[in-house]
Amino acid sequence: MSIASYPAGSQQKDLAATPSGVSGTRAAGLLFRLENVHMCRWHTKARIVMGTATFFDAFDALSLAFVLPVLIGLWHITPGQVGLLIAAGYLGQVVGALFFGWLAERIGRVPSAGITIGLMSVMSIVCAFTGSLHMLFLARFIQGVGVGGEVPVAATYINELSQTHGRGRFFMLYEMIFPIGLLGAAQIGAFVVPRYGWECMFLVGGLPGLVITWFVCRLPESPRWLIARGRYDEAEKIVASVEAKSPGRHIDPADSSAIEQRVATITSNLQKQRKSSWKELFSPLYRPRTLIVWVLWASAYFIANGINNWLPSLYKTVYHLPLQEALRMASMSNVLSTCAVICCALVIDRVGRRRWAIGSFCVAGILLVTLVVVGTDSATNVMILASGAYAVMGTTTVMLYLYTSEIYPTRMRAIGTGLATSWLRAASAAAPAMVGLVLDKQGIAMVFLVFAGVTIVGLVGSWRMIETSNRSLEEISP
Repeated sequence: MSIASYPAGSQQKDLAATPSGVSGTRAAGLLFRLENVHMCRWHTKARIVMGTATFFDAFDALSLAFVLPVLIGLWHITPGQVGLLIAAGYLGQVVGALFFGWLAERIGRVPSAGITIGLMSVMSIVCAFTGSLHMLFLARFIQGVGVGGEVPVAATYINELSQTHGRGRFFMLYEMIFPIGLLGAAQIGAFVVPRYGWECMFLVGGLPGLVITWFVCRLPESPRWLIARGRYDEAEKIVASVEAKSPGRHIDPADSSAIEQRVATITSNLQKQRKSSWKELFSPLYRPRTLIVWVLWASAYFIANGINNWLPSLYKTVYHLPLQEALRMASMSNVLSTCAVICCALVIDRVGRRRWAIGSFCVAGILLVTLVVVGTDSATNVMILASGAYAVMGTTTVMLYLYTSEIYPTRMRAIGTGLATSWLRAASAAAPAMVGLVLDKQGIAMVFLVFAGVTIVGLVGSWRMIETSNRSLEEISP
């Protein structure tokens, strides 16, 4: 048998179909061909376009943090109100992650991503024209719906374009755009807000996003999603275009035994598929994965976003630094995070997802405890140790997008990822509110001690992860 035995065409005879309608020689052949090609310009284009959208998602998510030092004085906002305002965006993100995760399973990855980007961009512009705390709260909540939906849908899409070999590196280099977006928000915020006013920060995040929406809507749909929906002719056109641009294949077409074995494995897993349902997330096979990944999302983002969203305001209000210096010091955490994610992307396939997560929770916990021990009375100590903990934890927050979309099959990958990321939104909403309350009652040292305690929860969860490195998506999740 050769790879030529698996082109699209009406002459191919499907095997007995499963209730999901995704089985047989044609579906297996298409998936094999998609897995067999090398990375090429086609993959790079999709990664750049969707990555640009993710950049502005990250930018919009963090923009408020660099506006708050101004608004605190302008609108006389209390620490408790600061926490609630930060939480507003994350509460919207919970709604967005759940709704658009569901929608992406119904209408596709690309149209769902386009809607989310358009929504978050329009609402960023609206934020610039709000004139009160209550109006900004409402605008950030609605914007959060778009922000929360974009990243899990985009992560699902990129993962479904990836191959087994080097999938971690390919995906992490794409997902690195998120910390770069946070870095961009930090650097632009430190420059724009003191010079041109807080309104410009929201305009910078919103206007380019409208252009990106158009480019995203022109991307090809995920072939895996099309195959899962039984739309083989559409999937065939996309797979053929990938093959036309690919410089080579992982398996020589003359190696019939290897091709037979790979196609037989894919066919066997496809025959086990059933109709998509969110209830399957809690089936005996997927329940442990679901619960563990929820713990990981909640703990990692409670720490990362709790630190990152409050640092600019802490430098300004607790350590009484000038506005420009406070924003500059806060931006250092995102510089460190970007460097750390680059390192993670280069070694994640060799180290493995599980070992990396274990290591990052350990290191972040040690750094936070050290900060409490050496003293939180110095802004320099906070910049070095808290920013370091954020950077280390940031690698796991990015890696979780890769891991979560690996542990679920195509039929429920978007909804599983969306539901899991809703826990990051809930934790990200709870963390800033917690910081406001603890800071008011117990002081800054207790804030970082709480973060250190949460690393223990994440460490326990990471020990229970399954390893997904160098395994095909169909092998990991039948």
